[in-house]
Amino acid sequence: MAIYTLPELPYDYAALEPVISPQIIELHHDKHHAAYVKGANDTLEQLEEARDKEAWGAINGLEKNLAFHLSGHILHSIYWHNMTGDGGGEPLEKDGVGELADAIAESFGSFAKFRTQLSKASATTQGSGWGVLAYEPVSGRLIVEQVYDHQGNVGQGSVPILVFDAWEHAFYLQYKNQKVDFIEAMWQVVNWQDVAKRYTSAKERAHSLLLAP
Repeated sequence: MAIYTLPELPYDYAALEPVISPQIIELHHDKHHAAYVKGANDTLEQLEEARDKEAWGAINGLEKNLAFHLSGHILHSIYWHNMTGDGGGEPLEKDGVGELADAIAESFGSFAKFRTQLSKASATTQGSGWGVLAYEPVSGRLIVEQVYDHQGNVGQGSVPILVFDAWEHAFYLQYKNQKVDFIEAMWQVVNWQDVAKRYTSAKERAHSLLLAP
């Protein structure tokens, strides 16, 4: 059975200063992300026990827990690589990410319009959640999703390529209750090289995700 593991950070705790403090990065990765990994593995064990004993009384809760923890693990694994201390700005052809820039313009009208939509989606999540730029394989376009918790309100088959964590643990120690300020600051550390690679990979795999004719 697959066992999920906590990935190492691609940089040190201080790499994203001043946008995100070292204390937040350490707690967020080492405690919160680690808890989702443990939760996914624990739930898999409980589901194995349920199958062995044919004891299905808790199946609804177990399936919900698996979706929650596994989605948390996946989104955080993308999140760390979506950021870099040398990032920010917008994707440009001269930086080798012109294909992504064109896709954003085609899907949203302009980079400015996309940025506003993702910022608004991230900042207005009710309670805990994420703002996500995703590749939607049926239409072949990019969409913005507002994800509640880690797994709710998501289009089936869409592939996340840029994620903004809007849970309070991602910013509260530094930004207090000013989620909007944190989301605005996040644009200073976006790793467009990573986002572009994810976009290319999602497009290449799209044929296996498309609905049957």
